[in-house]
Amino acid sequence: ELPCIVDFYADWCAPCRKLAPILDDLATQYTGKINIYKVDVDNELELSSFYGIQNIPTMIFCPKNGDPIRFVGLYSKEDYINFIETHLLNNI
Repeated sequence: ELPCIVDFYADWCAPCRKLAPILDDLATQYTGKINIYKVDVDNELELSSFYGIQNIPTMIFCPKNGDPIRFVGLYSKEDYINFIETHLLNNI
């Protein structure tokens, strides 16, 4: 029903640990507008393989309309906000 972000991460991954509080803030900021899901690549090998996850963190931004867009690596909170506003919320 809502656009979403799927975060593929691992607990041992330093960039993933840096990303976690950013995603927590975004989840609060965009409550009711987008959903954020977390997938631990160590526990979800089949799902990670299905999506071709080779590097983490990898985030897949899924707009309601249009194709998913993949982000690999760690970016600033402002980059994520800009992307959410531009590609997820303006694409409803």
